[in-house]
Amino acid sequence: MQEFAEKLYKSKAWQKCRKAYAAKAGGLCERCIARGIVTPGEIVHHRIHLNPSNVSDPEVALNFNNLELLCRKCHGEAHGN
Repeated sequence: MQEFAEKLYKSKAWQKCRKAYAAKAGGLCERCIARGIVTPGEIVHHRIHLNPSNVSDPEVALNFNNLELLCRKCHGEAHGN
């Protein structure tokens, strides 16, 4: 976990948002399902990556339009791993 985001990820607001988004996504990796592969989603990923200047902005950090549910493989690919 990136140090600047630690406070967000431990917050009740993020926990609630994360849980609600994962339920909305049906619990499946959105990138895999788009390819016809059924894979459980594990990580709620920020499309616009968090950084020190936007981590406190709810329009970035807690906005469903900036989130996607990913499996570990797709999350790694999203971060260039």
